[in-house]
Amino acid sequence: MARMRSLCFLAVVLTALVGCRGSEQEPEEQCPNGVASQKRIDCHPQPGASQEACEARGCTWCSSDVPNAPWCFFPKDSPYGYARSGSAEKTDKGWRVTLNKRQALSLFGNDISPIVLEVEFQTKDRLRFRLYDPNKQRFEVPLKINGPGVTAEEANYEVEFSDDATHFTIKRKSTGTVLWDSPLVDLFFSNQFLQITTTVPSTSVYGFGEHEHPTFKHNMDFVTYGMFSRDQAPTSFANLYGVHPFYMCVEPDSNAHGVLLLNSNAQDVTLSPNPSLTFRTIGGILDFYLFTGPTPESVVQQYTEAIGRPHMPAYWSLGFQLSRWGYGSLDVLKETVDRMKHYDIPYDVQHYDIDYMERRLDFTYDKVNFAGLPEFMKELKKDGKHNILILDPFITKDEEPGTYRAYELGQEMGVWVNNSDGVTPAVGQAWPPGDSVFPDYTNPRTVEWWTQLCLELKDVLDYDGIWIDMNEPSNFMRGQIPGCADNEINYPPYTPSISDRSLAEKTLCPDSKTYLGDHYDTHSLFGWSQTEPTFNAVQQATGKRAFVLSRSTFVGSGKHGGHWLGDNFSQWKDLHRSIVGIMEFNLFGIPYIGADICGFNYNTTYELCLRWMQLGSFYPFSRNHNAEGNSEQDPAVFGDAFAKISRATLRIRYSLLPYLYTLFYESHVYGGTVVRSLMHEFTSDQETHGIDTAFLWGSAFMIAPVLEEATRSVTVYFPDAQWFDYYTGLKVPSAWRKNYATVSAPLNKIPLYIRGGYILPQQEPATTTTESRLNPFGLIIALDEQGQASGSLFWDDGDSIDTIEKENYFLAKYTFSKGSLKTEIVKNGYRGADTLKYNKITILGLKLRPQAVSLNGRSIRGDAVSYEMSGKLVLRISAPLTQELNIKFY
Repeated sequence: MARMRSLCFLAVVLTALVGCRGSEQEPEEQCPNGVASQKRIDCHPQPGASQEACEARGCTWCSSDVPNAPWCFFPKDSPYGYARSGSAEKTDKGWRVTLNKRQALSLFGNDISPIVLEVEFQTKDRLRFRLYDPNKQRFEVPLKINGPGVTAEEANYEVEFSDDATHFTIKRKSTGTVLWDSPLVDLFFSNQFLQITTTVPSTSVYGFGEHEHPTFKHNMDFVTYGMFSRDQAPTSFANLYGVHPFYMCVEPDSNAHGVLLLNSNAQDVTLSPNPSLTFRTIGGILDFYLFTGPTPESVVQQYTEAIGRPHMPAYWSLGFQLSRWGYGSLDVLKETVDRMKHYDIPYDVQHYDIDYMERRLDFTYDKVNFAGLPEFMKELKKDGKHNILILDPFITKDEEPGTYRAYELGQEMGVWVNNSDGVTPAVGQAWPPGDSVFPDYTNPRTVEWWTQLCLELKDVLDYDGIWIDMNEPSNFMRGQIPGCADNEINYPPYTPSISDRSLAEKTLCPDSKTYLGDHYDTHSLFGWSQTEPTFNAVQQATGKRAFVLSRSTFVGSGKHGGHWLGDNFSQWKDLHRSIVGIMEFNLFGIPYIGADICGFNYNTTYELCLRWMQLGSFYPFSRNHNAEGNSEQDPAVFGDAFAKISRATLRIRYSLLPYLYTLFYESHVYGGTVVRSLMHEFTSDQETHGIDTAFLWGSAFMIAPVLEEATRSVTVYFPDAQWFDYYTGLKVPSAWRKNYATVSAPLNKIPLYIRGGYILPQQEPATTTTESRLNPFGLIIALDEQGQASGSLFWDDGDSIDTIEKENYFLAKYTFSKGSLKTEIVKNGYRGADTLKYNKITILGLKLRPQAVSLNGRSIRGDAVSYEMSGKLVLRISAPLTQELNIKFY
């Protein structure tokens, strides 16, 4: 396991750290105090900087030719910041030190002094350091992260102040690489403005969300990203639905580390070419966790160990899913289902958007346009399919008294977000008619109310999962009725770099009251707080593994839900950027992730939708969805040729579902990723650091989609490994290794490659997973240069709760070495596997044709063996899945 590999270490910083970034720039001549443009920290981060305003702050005003560099910046002898007061005091889990403000000058008023820096050695690979006010409790995110505590000697890192006590630093013990270096002069801690800057050891920085990033590896040219959950279609640089203040950095020697700022207030981060990061937030505390890796995979494992492991999805939820806002009637939906059946396109799940509801009211259905919906859902279930209903988090208050239970029960139980008086419900406007109120999911009473309504809904509409939308929370106004009061909570001295520079845009006023505190602090936790209660309600309602899909997410949401990338557009750029998004959410501990296939907004085109169906066939969450008013875009609507290609690509997905499901098992148990960038696996190859046009399932399966219009080839980078073409089994030419190669990609093909050294379990595909799960299994054994490979298969009933904890599962580990395949059955606890069989073993990369083959000591007939000169061998066998499979080649 990656997490058991020897892990790299961090060490003490006892010397001044000048020049350790490898980017020493000469001071610029024209500037009075010699701060190189690349090292500037913005002293006027809000709009409207001028020389007069800048100098009034005690800062330097000086132009620069460096793109985006601030012209107003802190001088070398900045009057701001904090200084250490006395020596460090030892605590149970580390140490703490008091910091005092250096001077009275204030950037945004209400500075706090003293503050405390507290360091906790939580595990050997995880360090927590936090800055807080020792005299007053401030808001902290209610996510419990347990750290048993280790000694400084056991830790793989060490933290100290530099000799002159001006820098707080963290080093990796084994290499001496500085992972964090914060000058105390750049530290701000006021009531509504907190800022800290750190250098990073390289420009290979990934993460931060949720945004539509143009590339996976960040641009560090003074780019600022705001984080504050917002109902906003993906737009460059805009703060979107969720908040993930987590990044991973690959160091110059290819070790990796990750850092989380656990803070839910409106915030932004500036990535500077120094390279450095400047974090700004307008509330709470500065609560950081550092994870030392040293591989990208172990960074994510350590991160999810802290914030919560990803949930184990139901097997059926890995099948293809269909959705549309705008079916308009059950008849139109039935036509769609019929044509999918006509073309025999694999399809497991049907989603129901808000048009199934009566006038867009939660917990109702339209008995006119969707008359017969309960019976239809039951029919789909009989056909082996599953149903997902959407629910929104706003409830109309203006129905006739006695007619709308959801509102009346909520009113009776007192479950709403309130105005600043803490008593009267906040009233806004959303999809339902009239005005709406908003449930406060941080309140235990709301959880009871929501659970009860979800259970009652199950009695009417036999759903298998719930899709929770609009939970940023979205309100179609700027603040609630009658608007936001003019105070410093609603209009703080500094508003981070978020859209419209408004905290109330399309949501509630920040001074609204929730059970946990002001909406100012809890706003970005709304979707997160709704996800767990929905997960528990679905599990209770169905008695099966929960399916919850949430638009708004926060740190730790992956424990109870999946996510999709929101209201994307039917444009080629969105096709590419979806890859960036799915790789980022895997870093965030939310591997059940996808984008709306063919695009949500705008009308798609034949070719874009076809290429998107090919790419989307390899999203972990694979769903075609579009918006009201747009033309239909299900894979059966474009005619024979399109349907045939979509069917063929989805059948590849379905045949590899055992491999994908095993990856989800490993993610759930060990906490890693399902989808990975090439950098993730080939970290020491600098060329991979910027690649986001191809991606991997696990370590072994590369997907290299067409991302441009009218293109019939793809340029693929092949990192240093043996690769095989999925379609032909042919070994990729050795000249392509560590090189780019142009590969053919006609309209009917998405290039796919298998990495040597791995064994992938597969299964005969079918139209639903209900059918395919009964089919025979196979193994694809792709050999490395040494003629070796390994892999595993996890199998259970696919939807029971806690099968792993109860040991009701089957787990096999396969190894191929020295001409023979050995199987170790690690766990044989699922009796449903007893009737399943292997029927096909494919080996790629054999150097010589074997003279004879034996299965479990018995010779295999020649007509069951086919060999191609390329080194591909196929064995047709019949062997029980739950017995050891041992094959020898002579």
